[in-house]
Amino acid sequence: MYILVTYDVNTETKAGRRRLRQVAVICKDFGQRVQFSVFECQVEPARYEEMKHRLTKTMNPDEDSLRIYRLPGQREQHIETYGVDRYVSFEEPLIF
Repeated sequence: MYILVTYDVNTETKAGRRRLRQVAVICKDFGQRVQFSVFECQVEPARYEEMKHRLTKTMNPDEDSLRIYRLPGQREQHIETYGVDRYVSFEEPLIF
């Protein structure tokens, strides 16, 4: 399934800045960063549950916000981008 993960972590404290880094690392384990706090992920249901568990365990629900949007189909059918697009399709041949 294709999902979009966005988050806002309160970084006013050292612990908050640490959580911000941890959330980004977790998201990177499952997808790719397309904006500062936005990741696009393609995961199987079991990996989705693992990601959700790790993220909710890391964040502070009293200070942070996490949003996960499930895309109803292929990414290309549901996301329009304008300007800089950092997404890289790993399903197509990588040409450098």
